[in-house]
Order: sequence, then C-alpha cells, then structure tokens
Amino acid sequence: QLQLVESGGGLVQPGGSLRLSCAASGSIFSIYAMGWYRQAPGKQREWVVSISNSGTTNYADSVKGRFTASRDNAKNTVYLQMNSLKPEDTAVYLCYAGRWIGAAQINDWGQGTQVTVSS
Repeated sequence: QLQLVESGGGLVQPGGSLRLSCAASGSIFSIYAMGWYRQAPGKQREWVVSISNSGTTNYADSVKGRFTASRDNAKNTVYLQMNSLKPEDTAVYLCYAGRWIGAAQINDWGQGTQVTVSS
C-alpha cells in the first residue's frame, strides 16, 4: 500500500513563504505523477500543481509564478515552495499520488497540512 505524509504547513503573513513536503512510502514504484490540491472551508477542492516522474510540472493559474513544485527521487519526496502568499491561499493542502494498479489509474491522498495566510 501507499502512504503519503505532508508536512510544512503553518501560519504566515501575506507576502511570506512556506515550503510543504510530501513523503511517499510503500508501493511507490507504480506512481506516475504526484502533486497537490487544496481545500478551503466552504469551497471545492482545487487542483494546484502536478509533477510527473519525468519532472514535468503543471500549475493552476492561481498559483503560477508564485509556487514551485520539485522532487527528490532519492527521498521519494515532493515539495511545494510557496512564495508571495496571499490570504486566499489559506487552505488545507493535500498531497496526491497518481499510480497504476493493473490498467486502472487511481489517486492516493495524504491527510493534509493546514496553511493559513493572515496578518
């Protein structure tokens, strides 16, 4: 089975920065991509970024130019560097991993880490 554990969330002032981490363990060899979603109270879950096994990244327009995803393959870990944070970035950030089980594609999810941007 696959486990995903996020860390790095916290309280930051507008304009500040945080770096989130997501460590994968278990059945990691079938992963084809990882990334992040976020969910604020009363809002739908929003896709933030994906990063493929080859390192190709795609970003939501709302974070483009401010957030950067990266990978450390030796540690089976992905990161999300968040700069120029805004109050509207406040949410629970959830790491996901897309992987193949047979011919099926599924997503696995971490428990999430809270990011609060407030003065």
